[in-house]
Amino acid sequence: MADPAAPTTPPALPPTPPVPLAALLAREDLGLRRIAGPDPHGGAAAAVQWVHTSEMTDPYPYLLGGELLLTAGVHITDPTGADGHLDGYVGRIVAAGGAALGFGVAPVHDTVPRALVEACDRHGLPLVEVPPRTTFSGVARAVWQLMAEARHAELRRVTEAQQGLATAAARPDPVPAVLRQLAARLGGLAALYGPDGAELQTAGQARDAVRRALRELTGVVRRPAPAAPASAADTAGPTHLAAYALGGGRGFALGVATDRREPGDHTIAGAAVVLLSLLTGEHQGASEADRSAALVRLLLGADAAQTAPLLGSERWSVVHARVTHSAGERHGTGAPAASGLAAALGSVLVDPHGPDGAVRLLVPADRDVGATDGWTLGVCAAAPTGELAAADARAARALRRAEATRQPLVRHHENGIAALVAPEEADAHARALLAPLTAHAALTGTLRTWLSLHGSWDRTAVALSVHRNTVRQRITRCASLLNTDLNDPDVRMELWFALTRSP
Repeated sequence: MADPAAPTTPPALPPTPPVPLAALLAREDLGLRRIAGPDPHGGAAAAVQWVHTSEMTDPYPYLLGGELLLTAGVHITDPTGADGHLDGYVGRIVAAGGAALGFGVAPVHDTVPRALVEACDRHGLPLVEVPPRTTFSGVARAVWQLMAEARHAELRRVTEAQQGLATAAARPDPVPAVLRQLAARLGGLAALYGPDGAELQTAGQARDAVRRALRELTGVVRRPAPAAPASAADTAGPTHLAAYALGGGRGFALGVATDRREPGDHTIAGAAVVLLSLLTGEHQGASEADRSAALVRLLLGADAAQTAPLLGSERWSVVHARVTHSAGERHGTGAPAASGLAAALGSVLVDPHGPDGAVRLLVPADRDVGATDGWTLGVCAAAPTGELAAADARAARALRRAEATRQPLVRHHENGIAALVAPEEADAHARALLAPLTAHAALTGTLRTWLSLHGSWDRTAVALSVHRNTVRQRITRCASLLNTDLNDPDVRMELWFALTRSP
């Protein structure tokens, strides 16, 4: 066992928000009663991060901080407190950072010792009486339930805020609209600063002293890279300040000032940073009018290469995405929104109603696409606008592979031997080799998935949502039509090469 007296690194806080002690006391089914310590509704109200049960005379070495410590008082031999044990006991709990003490009445003690009540009042530790009908495990279960409810509420708040920000970014005056939405969601001031520190646009209200402090803080993130951090935080009296560098290294910054700081605020501000980086970027296309004109021209049959400059990038990564299984459950009542995914990936070109229920996005080639919570992604290597149709098909295949292998993200890369063959020759070879399957889309799709999963019947069945016997029948039919041995690795390699050239 580690030496209890040895210094330890403070533990990381749990991934769920703490539970106010007042919320636990409000549970009528528990019947808890505060009998000492500060008012749980006051400004310094206790918040419970963990629940721990201990009958040790000195629990200090085993506490992490933020606990509701539950005890039946087995260690209390002198309820009068004449030996000074109770005062020292409470003092050690406070020194360890305990949030509150819960004392279970019966079977050891019929009432909470008066000396313990007085000690808690002296040290400012909330003391809660736990009635005989309430078990300690019941108290712990109630804390976990309240934490889960708080976590779901936080995720719902973040998702709704991301949707609101994405909607604001699509308005005719996107920058002030995004700032107004951010200020409303966080309940404070949101401001955009230029490279010289000038306050370009603001939304919300704050005192002049807070505005000056916020402008000074943004100077930290406006410094030239790599010296500047991505974000910085400070306070101005009771006001919380946060500054974020906008992408592109051009010196623009977002400043936020709020009277309170909620767990999801940083995530919400991060979505605003992505959108504002896009809206203020020099290389994110021309005006919204130019972008709309480009899309209209594409719909009317114009050459995609001609519209590329108007769309703002000559190469794009195509992303296919689908909500991860059970993501809706983890995010509360609804699944993550496509607009939230678009904000996370830094793109405003999103089709939420793609084939097979997938969400499709075009992401500028210079932006890295990473795994995103709640989504399964298939990503195609960057392609010029004239080849986006083929890239779209490759991204769809990457998504199917990601779902079949239960990976959050799979990338399709055009490399190796395939990159050495001229596209025209590769396409001609693919058409000739796969000609017997041309009229059988289901067979072609099954063969592609089966090969991508190394001939696994079960994983192919899962990927295609069919029975494994159906997979076997289709692969047998493919072998017959192609008149080849699909157990031969050379045959598999050649077919895979051909299938990568086939939409």
